[in-house]
Amino acid sequence: MQTLVKTLESLIGTALATASGQVDAAAQVTPAGRPEFGDYQANGVMSLARQLRTNPRELAMKTVDLVAANPVISRLEVAGPGFINIHLADGFLATTIAGATRHADPLIPDCPQPQTIVVDYSSPNLAKEMHVGHLRGTIIGDCLVRVLERIGHRVIRQNHVGDWGTQFGMLITQLQDVQKASGDARIPSALADLESFYRDAKSRFDSDAGFAERARAAVVRLQGGDEAARVLWSLFIEESLGHCEAVYQRLGIRLTRDDLKPESFYNNELAGIVKTLDEKGLLTESDGARCVFLPEFTGKDDQPLPVIIQKSDGGYLYATTDLAAVQYRCHTLQAQRVLYVVDARQSLHFQQVFAVARAAGMAVSPCELLHITYGTMMGPDGRPFKTRSGGTVKLVELLDEGTRRAYDLVTSKNPQLDETTRQEIARVVGIGAIKYADLSKNRTSDYIFDWDSMLALDGNTAPYLLYAYTRINSVLKKQDTDEALVESIVITQPAERQLAVKLLQFAEVLETVARDYFPSHLCTYLHELAGSFMRFYEACPILKAAPRERATRLALARSTAVVLKEGLALLGLETLDQM
Repeated sequence: MQTLVKTLESLIGTALATASGQVDAAAQVTPAGRPEFGDYQANGVMSLARQLRTNPRELAMKTVDLVAANPVISRLEVAGPGFINIHLADGFLATTIAGATRHADPLIPDCPQPQTIVVDYSSPNLAKEMHVGHLRGTIIGDCLVRVLERIGHRVIRQNHVGDWGTQFGMLITQLQDVQKASGDARIPSALADLESFYRDAKSRFDSDAGFAERARAAVVRLQGGDEAARVLWSLFIEESLGHCEAVYQRLGIRLTRDDLKPESFYNNELAGIVKTLDEKGLLTESDGARCVFLPEFTGKDDQPLPVIIQKSDGGYLYATTDLAAVQYRCHTLQAQRVLYVVDARQSLHFQQVFAVARAAGMAVSPCELLHITYGTMMGPDGRPFKTRSGGTVKLVELLDEGTRRAYDLVTSKNPQLDETTRQEIARVVGIGAIKYADLSKNRTSDYIFDWDSMLALDGNTAPYLLYAYTRINSVLKKQDTDEALVESIVITQPAERQLAVKLLQFAEVLETVARDYFPSHLCTYLHELAGSFMRFYEACPILKAAPRERATRLALARSTAVVLKEGLALLGLETLDQM
């Protein structure tokens, strides 16, 4: 089975090829902008007509005449200079919706050519607790993983956490000093607040030369395999990971310990990376450091920009570890695609790493490396989101605030609900509102974080979609669909048709998200679907309709509920039975 768009493109593309005499002629089919233009519109005729120096409208009419008879299309119309308007057959819509209702199936075809895709996302720095800056990369990556898996790809999650480097020498030294002062070798209670512990250590590192020297020595011991340093490091990492896992659980993020591929995982490969680059003739010494200079990367005054591989003191950098990760993902995991869900400020870094990896043969065809960029969450003042005092907002505190605000909202709307129910609704709505507000924005843009808009019960928000889902379910609970009548449902009303067509677009939207990596496309679709259902609900009475009409409308309602639930799940949102 293939998506409806691909079916239409095949039918019209074949006719266009025959009409034009061009074997590679193709039709681009998209949903029609307005109902009077049909359900879909085929483009491609005009550009081909220009190449052939022929009249586009005449070519379009020839194409329409050559489209083979089929059960999908009821009629085709040539509009304007050469557009082809496509009207789907009512019988096709009815049969498809009946099948979807019977099997509770949103009609998502399997990917014809599944790939192995590595998705690198979240990747917090274990020196600190997760903060708001980690939200976008975590939930965008999670959504892309869910969509890619749903359409049939083999997805390998990679959480490339920062667990190696100077800051860990600093923290280990601070931990040693705290333990020595207390006479207790266990993890101190102060470490429960990682952010404060990090600030204290960083303050000493910046102000105390002796502490800084000891911290740098601790890094050397750690990376050299010193057992005592590793024991302290592992205690710290374990505590830090516990904080991350608590956040993942609350956000519903599907990352586990098995998905961890931290910086330390690649430590033993770094010398080999340097050797490979040297053997390829790519390394150049600059001020004692070993660098790669590629001609496509230049800075001010056209001076070449270095990719520093090894510092003058022998230490390695992020670029070295990232090259080792590229090699592991392309060669060991044999990925066809590797997605790096990392904010846009790292664009130059990844451009350089990818270019060096290709030049050195660490990434070879068919392994495609893609940086999935995203913008910054901004506060109401248009600056990066901070606390009132200007500090970093912990992600767990943001989730607490969202849940509290949602609790106040549900209490004001439905005070008669019992406490347990209100708490559960608050959890689902509060977390969902934060995630949806982010995912519904164009991921490459910055956006303003605003509690009032994300918790609104109207507009393109999680509360609106969750309410739409509960409303549909309340209708379905009042009347079970008669299975015998489902087999013979009939689409007769414009609102029924528009909802049916919108339901069939779900698979197309998922393919778009899997291709372009914008979760906002799915959010927009779900909002439009909910709007289509509301218009249908107002125009077409369900429970008071005659039996056959009632069966048709219940089938449409049931299919809408299935698609909404699955669409929200692919975004990482839970649904509710009541609100």
